[in-house]
Amino acid sequence: MSDATLHSITQDPDDFAVQIADSIESFIVATTEVAKGDEPDSAVPFLLLEVSQLLLAGGRLGAHEDIVPDERYEPDAGPDMDVDDLRERFAVMLEPVDVFSEVFDPYEPRKAPVPARISDNLADIVLDLRHGLAHYRAGRTSEALWWWQFSYFSNWGPTASATLRALQSLVAHVRLDQPLAALDGLDTDEDLTEEDLAEEAGRVMAAELGGLGRPQA
Repeated sequence: MSDATLHSITQDPDDFAVQIADSIESFIVATTEVAKGDEPDSAVPFLLLEVSQLLLAGGRLGAHEDIVPDERYEPDAGPDMDVDDLRERFAVMLEPVDVFSEVFDPYEPRKAPVPARISDNLADIVLDLRHGLAHYRAGRTSEALWWWQFSYFSNWGPTASATLRALQSLVAHVRLDQPLAALDGLDTDEDLTEEDLAEEAGRVMAAELGGLGRPQA
């Protein structure tokens, strides 16, 4: 299926596959536009909106019964598109707030937060979504839906959820006039122990919670 027929009038707009594909393509197009940096001041709230809308599609995939592809083995979708440029553009644009703390699995007890990057997450999400879109555009609808559902559970869903939380927190800090506490060099490239990360995350969280509801000077 070519780009020209992706939104063909012969397709039922109420069809589940069409709606999921539309949501995914819309996210890819929108985030690619944001990465150009034409409106950096509105990048974070716009990304908050786009990731929220993508997770609605993800929720629909997650609630759907298990999707079984037509073929036993995944057909070749061609080489994955390079997302390094997208990653680097977002890293530059979001540099002061790119790194955030994430709890990888909230149901694993005593797991310390780990540092992550919004720029890495966005690029990884787009990479996953494009892979499924390649199948969809080639007319392999069941394969595309299977891939999007599988990778929603295994990768892009948790990644998007963590990214949404970080973006929502950034917007909340601005709207509530609560400056972000300094992370003192906390970075994804540092070889820190779980104790170091837990201590740092606890300090930042305590500072943030201590300021909630207090009037600004």
